[in-house]
Amino acid sequence: MFDTDYDSHSHSLPLRGPSLAIAAALRRIDHLMLFTETDPPTTATPRLIGVERVIGSARHQDRYGTHLVPGGVDTVVHAPQATAVEFCLLDGEGEEATERRFRLLVGEHGRWHGHIPEVGPGQRYGLRVHGPWDPAHGQFHNPHKLLTDPYARAIVGSLDLVPAVYGHIVDDYLRPVPGQDGRDARDSAAHVPHGVVVDDRFDDEPVQHPDTPWGRTVIYEAHVRGLTRRLPGVPEHLRGTYAGLAHPATVAHLRDLGVTAVELLPIHAKVTEPALTMRGVVNYWGYNTLGYFAPEPSYATQAAQSAGPDAVLAEVKGMVKLLHEAGIEVILDVVYNHTCEGGTDGPLLSWRGLDNAGYYLHDGAGHSHYLDVTGCGNSLDFRNQHVVRMTLDSLRYWVQEVGVDGFRFDLATTMGRKGTTFLADHPFLVALACDPVLGGRKLIAEPWDLGPGGWRTGQFAAPIAEWNDRYRDVLRTFWISDAAAVVNGGYGHDLRDLATRLAGSADMFAHSPVPGGRGPIASLNFVTAHDGFTLRDLVSYDHKHNENNGEDNRDGTDNNRSWNHGVEGETDEPEILAHRRRTIRNILGTMMVSAGTPMITAGDEFGRTQHGNNNAYCHDDESVWVDWDLAPWQRDLQATTELLLALRRRNRVLRPARFRPFDPHAFRSRPALAWFDEHGATMSLERWHDVNRRVLQMFRGGERADERDALIVINGAANPVHVTLSSDGPEFYELVWDSAWEHPDERPSTASVPAGTTLEVPELSTRIYLQA
Repeated sequence: MFDTDYDSHSHSLPLRGPSLAIAAALRRIDHLMLFTETDPPTTATPRLIGVERVIGSARHQDRYGTHLVPGGVDTVVHAPQATAVEFCLLDGEGEEATERRFRLLVGEHGRWHGHIPEVGPGQRYGLRVHGPWDPAHGQFHNPHKLLTDPYARAIVGSLDLVPAVYGHIVDDYLRPVPGQDGRDARDSAAHVPHGVVVDDRFDDEPVQHPDTPWGRTVIYEAHVRGLTRRLPGVPEHLRGTYAGLAHPATVAHLRDLGVTAVELLPIHAKVTEPALTMRGVVNYWGYNTLGYFAPEPSYATQAAQSAGPDAVLAEVKGMVKLLHEAGIEVILDVVYNHTCEGGTDGPLLSWRGLDNAGYYLHDGAGHSHYLDVTGCGNSLDFRNQHVVRMTLDSLRYWVQEVGVDGFRFDLATTMGRKGTTFLADHPFLVALACDPVLGGRKLIAEPWDLGPGGWRTGQFAAPIAEWNDRYRDVLRTFWISDAAAVVNGGYGHDLRDLATRLAGSADMFAHSPVPGGRGPIASLNFVTAHDGFTLRDLVSYDHKHNENNGEDNRDGTDNNRSWNHGVEGETDEPEILAHRRRTIRNILGTMMVSAGTPMITAGDEFGRTQHGNNNAYCHDDESVWVDWDLAPWQRDLQATTELLLALRRRNRVLRPARFRPFDPHAFRSRPALAWFDEHGATMSLERWHDVNRRVLQMFRGGERADERDALIVINGAANPVHVTLSSDGPEFYELVWDSAWEHPDERPSTASVPAGTTLEVPELSTRIYLQA
């Protein structure tokens, strides 16, 4: 039998103190006793009933994780510095809980493996790893801590924030104890989530992906729980669940709206950070992953949770299938840049206890300190082959087994890092693009992190698309902060950057080894997202109001480029409300005529509010759930959004998929793109640079004979302007939308006008004309 008390202090140094976030939380609640010897947790430690050697090898020793095979399960674990690894079966609850351990066989390249007989679906399990305890050299092996298998297909249970879940010795306030730098000997099994064996064998029926072309894609970012928690058409027991997301009432809204894909905030299994738990709040958004292969069970229906992990997985797969049947793709927001273990002073839950030096990015040649480029305490090290392997295996699993259609990579710059340097041709990014399973899926980067040189918008390679933060900032600047300046007698910016974003951000996406670059569709055009103000709050608040987050309003960005239009927050003043609504319509209208792929945040289509909170990550209540009880003006806004998406869908000229130069041999000799001033004259160099110019006409020529030309008229001035429609296009134009309309039904019965006509365009408004 292995010595479970094996320790090595030959190179041990004291651990670093708690992170700033945890320390701040502790100061605020220094009266809280999380754990004392006189008030222990009620959960009993599982009774050990045996330690055995496995009697057989895993059949496929290069297949990581725990998988059902005839007669039991095979398991393969990566722990290259370990001296022993035990596979632990857990049964029962409370005082009846038991644990049975199997010592795995050592294999090649740091793999431990074995066949465990008579184990079936539903069995809870974990890992215990023996080896050196040497934090100064990045080794945190502690067999007293039950670790979650990084490849677990299901995870159950919650994390109890008690000293036993820490690998190092902490006091009752979870602070390292001075002078005690060894490993903690308290058993964590009763206080941590457990992996569960599931039947993850592929269905016989292949996944039928909608495969919507990028040029027709419209993305809807939503939270599984928040989207339907208050949706009346969804039965109460399905609200806020995977099943609720696929309910006919939800699907009907998505289809009526005209979106083609839902981008779901993380649904990987998660835990809440210690600092949040201490404040009595939760990680609602889910960017704190515990398992990259396991769905978050709390988003499943109570019936599925009661039936077990197989039912939870079936509900997730059923959600994807039903959305596919409605023609809607499913994109997952995934967090492969860091894990839930936090800094080296955080709990010991999985990766740190298996191979801390390999999984995590460290500062310098040693392994005593993390290089945190994510702001979350740790960063995964994509120089390490096993990190790359785990990530690719996880992505393939979600595509092949669950059936998802793509991924949005949170803080994607981290995945392209070689230490402190970002490489657009990083081996992981090349492997992702070349992978036969993943290369054809929708891949979207959040192209920044918090490390050195972390802002990389426009620098990822095909086929990856990117969140375009420059698009977000330019539209906010033109329609909101510059508009506020102009209304108050000041000046805004000139029109060059606005035109560049409308045309597809060619400065970032037109240049690459591929002719024409990745094209405008690589630009994910958004103005709001889960983090930041909602669209309604963007026009209702000058400042963030995050007091309820418990961080003294210091969290969340101060760079909002917002404008309250004269009154902070809610108001009954009709003129202010009318101006706010028009600003929202201007932003939505501009998004739908911009080259690129538009993304709408759930609820923005009808003016959802978070009451000025621009960082509502720690709330799971009515303040963040989408409110479907709509006022008349909200229904008008929803109708406007539906019309704009329909115009985009029906008119290819509004959604160009490539940067197209002028072709004199085309079926008609009109430019693909042209710019005019308020007089209908071609924009001159002087006008492009004139900050007093706030009117712009954008002409788009149809590429095919059956396409209508388009003319977009933008008046960003604080007064009505007489605009002469450009004559360099068709003879007649039809006005199909005006942001001055509260509802699309306000469109006049006769909306056709000759080119060259001079019309009065209202202040701060947008018009869309199509060839009559």
